[in-house]
Amino acid sequence: MKPEMEGTGKQPEKGRKRRRAPNKVFGAAQAMRTRWRLQERLPETKKACLSAILFAENCEVTHDQLCELLKYAVLGKSSVPKHSWCQLFHHNHLNNLNNVVVFVLQGMSQLHFYRFYLEFGFLRKAFRYKFRLPPPSNFLDDIIGLKKKQTTGDLSKALEGSLSSAGSKASINLQNDPIIQKYGCKKVGLTRCLLTKEEMKTFHFPLQGFPDCENFILTKCHGPITDNSPLFGLHCEMCLTSKGRELMHITLVAEGGCCVMDELVKPENKILDYLTSFSGITKKILNPVTTKLRDVQRQLKGLLPPDAVLVGHSLDLDLRALKMIHPYVIDTSLLYVRKQGRRFKLKFLAKAILGKNIQQCPDRLGHDATEDARTTLELAQYFLKYGPKKIAELNLEALASHQELQAADQELRNTAEVVQPPNTSILECLDSMGQKLLFLTRETDSSQLSSSRNCQTIKCLSNKEILEQARVETPLFPFSIVQFSFDPFSPVLTEEMNKRMRVKWAEISTVYAGPFSKNCNLGALKRLFRSFGPVRSITLVLETHQPHLCIQYEVLEAAQLAIESMESILVEGTCIKVRRPVTELTLDCDTLVNELEQESENRGTIYLYGVGETFKEQLLQQSNLFPGLEAVILPKDLNNGKQKKYCFLKFKTFGIAQRALNILTGKEWKLKGRQALTPRHLHTWLRGLPPESRQPTELSVIPPPSEQELLQH
Repeated sequence: MKPEMEGTGKQPEKGRKRRRAPNKVFGAAQAMRTRWRLQERLPETKKACLSAILFAENCEVTHDQLCELLKYAVLGKSSVPKHSWCQLFHHNHLNNLNNVVVFVLQGMSQLHFYRFYLEFGFLRKAFRYKFRLPPPSNFLDDIIGLKKKQTTGDLSKALEGSLSSAGSKASINLQNDPIIQKYGCKKVGLTRCLLTKEEMKTFHFPLQGFPDCENFILTKCHGPITDNSPLFGLHCEMCLTSKGRELMHITLVAEGGCCVMDELVKPENKILDYLTSFSGITKKILNPVTTKLRDVQRQLKGLLPPDAVLVGHSLDLDLRALKMIHPYVIDTSLLYVRKQGRRFKLKFLAKAILGKNIQQCPDRLGHDATEDARTTLELAQYFLKYGPKKIAELNLEALASHQELQAADQELRNTAEVVQPPNTSILECLDSMGQKLLFLTRETDSSQLSSSRNCQTIKCLSNKEILEQARVETPLFPFSIVQFSFDPFSPVLTEEMNKRMRVKWAEISTVYAGPFSKNCNLGALKRLFRSFGPVRSITLVLETHQPHLCIQYEVLEAAQLAIESMESILVEGTCIKVRRPVTELTLDCDTLVNELEQESENRGTIYLYGVGETFKEQLLQQSNLFPGLEAVILPKDLNNGKQKKYCFLKFKTFGIAQRALNILTGKEWKLKGRQALTPRHLHTWLRGLPPESRQPTELSVIPPPSEQELLQH
């Protein structure tokens, strides 16, 4: 921008002396100062952008969800329903009908992207967000809507028919049902439904002798358990205090549905959030309450008989809020087993199993605790009465999917008067706006788009020609689809590439450290290297003159943190080196790490290790220290569902993230961390690869080879 008086076309006023032209250096400095002053006065131009937290829970976007966003770009917010999967900031600055371009790379996959990551530098910078799409039968048909979808009424009928027939279809795959796989087909007794001690340990129930349960109270229920032992439904509501979650309400229901205990509890510490939307409790309700946790513990111990079995949904949370240990429990979220470690919600099970609608009281805040406790009890009784086979025949997975579709259907009904019909395709949306779609493709690719009256198709002989045509034609159309076609890898080559990718990420997440003295403290060294992140294996290498350690980490950030923190430091009087193995797959590792740091999704994200179960609550309590925090990603172990000791925090900007990192790695928090290197879509993709053989996490030793083996090698 030029200085204010330049370029106005005005002549100097008469009588005013003409200023001498400044020299070039002075003129440039004055222009720069003027530019800064003008920029300070001008408001910052806002640009439409996608929410940065849309993939906090899942990195997969369905074709329908993507279609929602494309329709918005065509029609604007007044004509389409609110997005169900993302948030657009400054959406008023999204210019409708202004060059929306969809690139389709037919024959390519995430494997190509990660295998040739460094070659995709421009692609990574041009597209900030990366996520997975489910494999389509025909991508263009799904996105553009060439196959007519059912109308709202037809969809409802189809859903009803599917719901009614779900049970009859379930018998085909009955043996694959996780409930049958765990319990078998025959009816089971009460004792078979109890969680074992190992299961209680796996799912983090409070147990006697565990370090985090030192102050917990025993219920004194150690009588012999039989299939006739009494059941009690338990439900607790918690609030958020300065010390984390604390008990605020307890309900206990006996067999037959009689409520034998219903108490409000005054927490010991200052309440930060009453969580009223769940608990239904407000400050006004809790003010006159004088009952304390110890009173509830004493009352519960007096009520329960020696062989009492407690039933609840996610009962570990209730017992931890009560700070009590009970050996006999049935957890309905684990009793009704689901695939891949997921759990059904209590509200869904009540509807699917018992035909009850719970947690739907419009005239009250929060949930009805007695209703929830009674529901868990009835679910356990139903399981005992009818057995696993009856429940498996209900096909709960299918019912859960149908329920989600019903919710979407109802949302479409609610918005039907003000939005385009749900079966309207993008082609029809463009037609209603009097606009055409441009489709660029190869001659060999056939598509129904070619015959559409409001689609102009240009067929090319090669991908290079498609690119050249796209540069010329796409600015002339409001909506364009540019389809490049590549020959897919053969299955054998794909498997080989997958294998090499697994090896590559394992190798760059591995470090060698040493040399150490022959009398080194192995226990202390293991603790030292485990302080940077989760470890898959630690191996003592004895092939060298002095011992070395080989440490394979679960995440790349931990390995990089160990290298940066431990390089050339003194350990037990010896200066050690920490480095990666040098193989053909790690030769470009430094370049790769640098590129990963520049990845748009990693710039504002930090990795932390050493976090506990109350870490999220601590962040909320001191939220003033972390402005701009957008997402807290706490990975869980897929086998036992327990929270891991590391997390990722996503902030709005790189600067804010670095300030937060300095605080969290300081003396008060005592965590270790660095800038993130692996975006969530990469974590998801790596988990989806076929499993690799893993060494145990305990220390193993590689002895030096014998002379004969060495000569043979």
